Amino acid sequence: MIALALTALLGGCGFHPLYSTEPGESGARQIYASVYVDPIAGERVGYELRNALIDNLEATSKPTQAAYRLKVTLDQYVQGIAVQNNATVTRYNYTLNANYELSDMHTNKVVKTGIERTLSAYDVVTSPYATLVAQEDAQKRGATDIAYRIQIDIAAYFSRRPGAK
Repeated sequence: MIALALTALLGGCGFHPLYSTEPGESGARQIYASVYVDPIAGERVGYELRNALIDNLEATSKPTQAAYRLKVTLDQYVQGIAVQNNATVTRYNYTLNANYELSDMHTNKVVKTGIERTLSAYDVVTSPYATLVAQEDAQKRGATDIAYRIQIDIAAYFSRRPGAK
């Protein structure tokens, strides 16, 4: 009974679900499906970020079917943060900065821009292979975090747009 009353109150205040799939609703899922994610430079992390964005957004794989184009540029920084007495670095911080812009495919007008930043860390161990795997994992975690943040930014932008339900 209380849940029903709360639902009625939420409807009265203009609340609408962000991920609505109802016909006529401009939910995030419909918008995500109309986004084409451009290939992202940045070696492995660019590949990981693009894949994470495509998976999160369930984005279209064909630019001709897209209403929006998402372009992302990356900056990566690695900084040693734990140093032993003999100057050997034992831990690194990996910082990933992503600048993105969402543009209308038909007019090429930029409708949303943003900057996202994330930090992940990894340890240096005696095995070079294990250290490489730890570094790649830090990059993947950073790419996954950035993809999620961009997804939320896009959803929030479209939910505030005039005419959005």
